[in-house]
Amino acid sequence: MPKISTVPSEVQIGTLPKAASLGRTPFVSDAIAKHYGSHCLIDSRFRRAARLLQILWMHDQGIPSADVKEHGAHLGSYLRADAAETGLNFISPQVHLLALREFLLLREDDAAVDEDRLMTNTLTSMCLVANAFGPLALDTKLATNVFRQLLPEFVHSVERIAFEHSPGRRDERFLADRTAFDVAIHVTTPDGESAIVYVEVKYSEEPTNVARWRDRYSEALKEVRLYKDPESAILRAPLIEQLMREHCVAQLAVDHGITPRAMFVGVGPRLNRRVDAAFRVYASELLPLSEDDPTRVRFQHFTLETFIDAIDVAGDRETAEQLWKRYCDFQRVYDAALAVIVAKVPGSETPNSTTATSVAKSKKRPRKAGSRTRHTQPGGQAEVSDIAETFHG
Repeated sequence: MPKISTVPSEVQIGTLPKAASLGRTPFVSDAIAKHYGSHCLIDSRFRRAARLLQILWMHDQGIPSADVKEHGAHLGSYLRADAAETGLNFISPQVHLLALREFLLLREDDAAVDEDRLMTNTLTSMCLVANAFGPLALDTKLATNVFRQLLPEFVHSVERIAFEHSPGRRDERFLADRTAFDVAIHVTTPDGESAIVYVEVKYSEEPTNVARWRDRYSEALKEVRLYKDPESAILRAPLIEQLMREHCVAQLAVDHGITPRAMFVGVGPRLNRRVDAAFRVYASELLPLSEDDPTRVRFQHFTLETFIDAIDVAGDRETAEQLWKRYCDFQRVYDAALAVIVAKVPGSETPNSTTATSVAKSKKRPRKAGSRTRHTQPGGQAEVSDIAETFHG
């Protein structure tokens, strides 16, 4: 765990502006990242902020971070080995056990599961998948209530949820590779028909892992009849290419009788602009689907915040709050960064009236009646000043 510095317990920010409702990811400079033990040269703007958010979350939970010997450099977003072994990367012991069962003990043959990342890396989307969909897998009634909100025309009830799933890994009928979905949600449609919602979840990953192009991909692009132009270079671009492969597999699952109907869904954070842009660009490459042909697999995407709000509305506010604080509370990153900046401003005062906590406490997720898209709201002066004693970098 990073040591605590001697930054004053409270700071007066004077006329410094509060954050507006966050329309972009807070910028975490090298100096601020080093201050909190979150500096990584290859991080994008979003990933750097997300890494800091994970460190603040770990601090709240009293979770020790890995040392230099474990990961070659000190990144406070990695759990120490003993903390990882006891399952502290997961939001509950029940989700930890589910992850052990689904991702490790009962994983599909040839599934691409990195156990070390799952257990120790707070930033990996695989752990996010377990934390976000695990509670739904453990409670299909909750899952039904969530997906009736998100996909009301497609989901009447959720029957079961599978993780890191492929209907045909290395199967020539599909793509003859290891393409798989983060989640496969087996549902019953409002018409009483069996169907599967295939889900790809993104958090902070960069579009660097592009599959080696195979002739089978070119064949499948034409075979599935989903694209305006199967020869489009956009479909072969980083990140877009993965969406293309998964959507093709989803359509081929229907075409080969694995399931009568399917839908392909993308989920990503609202402030991760690269992911949001990838979803939108990919959607623009698709042909319009006819309502007369329910066998065509539709693509839809929504934000991680929308998904979390749906869990709240479905009745599990505790899980929604846990997910929000850990993955979406970027106001807190703004506050933490501002505290470091303000501490260096000449003339900042340190009132004796209150002793602040070591790091800004995560505030409750903003709520707005009747809305399932509640954006992060700005904190006030007192909230910023609560970040007083901060980490050493």
